[in-house]
This record gives sequence, structure tokens and C-alpha cells, in this order.
Amino acid sequence: MINTGFTIWFTGLSGAGKSTLARAIERHLKAIGRNVEVLDGDIVRTHLSKGLGFSREDRNTNIQRIAFVCNLLTRNGVVSIAAAISPYREARAWARKEIGNFVEVYVKCPLEVCRQRDVKGLYKLADEGKIKGFTGVDDPYEEPEHPELVIETDKEAVEESVTRIFARLEELGYFAPEGVYEDAGILADRLAAWDHH
Repeated sequence: MINTGFTIWFTGLSGAGKSTLARAIERHLKAIGRNVEVLDGDIVRTHLSKGLGFSREDRNTNIQRIAFVCNLLTRNGVVSIAAAISPYREARAWARKEIGNFVEVYVKCPLEVCRQRDVKGLYKLADEGKIKGFTGVDDPYEEPEHPELVIETDKEAVEESVTRIFARLEELGYFAPEGVYEDAGILADRLAAWDHH
């Protein structure tokens, strides 16, 4: 499976750290010569899923579109990284089945910490009733039952999380055991500071 394509699917609440981890993983993969693409939930909604709302049906359609692109990339040997809230288990299960080489990473973070990080002000708008159907406020988030990895971003630094993710990818057979990731200190120097969004 070495050098084969696969998808890392980051799921979690808004503000949990999905995009931060996705970009950190992207930088490290590029540093070791892998082709990689990131599909960030916000960017996807601006381009690929423009016009979709936040009903359950529209959310599932958004996930299906992300999964479709990830599947194309994966089968062509690219590492695709999806960073989307993807709140429903059913939609994530569909994505897993569609893509095949699928590594689900639950970016777990307490709601109150996500609220504190709220750099976009979305939780505040949801609390004020200006955004309806916001995950974690008035719409549910269904936690993964059997993810390949759980990352608790309120308890560890980004470089620790990245090291754990690469170790799990190695266990799953996506990388050779040796020379996959550098010493954590060197890796930390390469990564941008943890910016909590």
C-alpha cells in the first residue's frame, strides 16, 4: 500500500481544529514528496457546493460531493485530506464506502472550547438565532463510533497530533516504518503555530 492514494477525513465541531491539522499534515506530506490535496469544508461550500443550505439533505449532498472528489484523487495515487464537520454518521459511512482507502480522524474538542476559539463568530450568531441549524447548538453532531484515530485538540499541541496521525497511518500500512516522519522537534519547527481554527 506504500505510495498508494488514500483519504484522511477530519470530522468534528466547528472550531475543533480540523483545518489546522489538515494544513499541517499537507505541509508534512509535501515535504516527504507526496502529492496531496486538501478539501476544506468552507472552501468546498464556496466553490463545489455553492447554493446548498444546512438541512440534513443538503449537508449529506455536500459530503457526497467531497467524497466524490476524494475518491477521484485517491484512486489516482493522491493523498486527499477532507476537513469538514460532516456531522452525520450515515454520510461519513457513505464516504468511507465510496472512497475505500479511508482514514477517519475524529477531531474531538469540548463545545465550550470551540466556543472560546470562535474566530469566525459563528457560535455567537447561532446563539443569537441569526444562524439556524448550527452543529453543536441547534443541530446534532453524531460522534464517530469507530474512527481510526481520535485527536483531542484541547489536550495536545498540533505537532503531537501530527506525529500521532502519521504513526497511525504507518500502522495502517500507508507508509513504510522508517523515515516517515522526522523528530517531533524538527517537525514542530516546520509547522505554523497552533492557531485554534
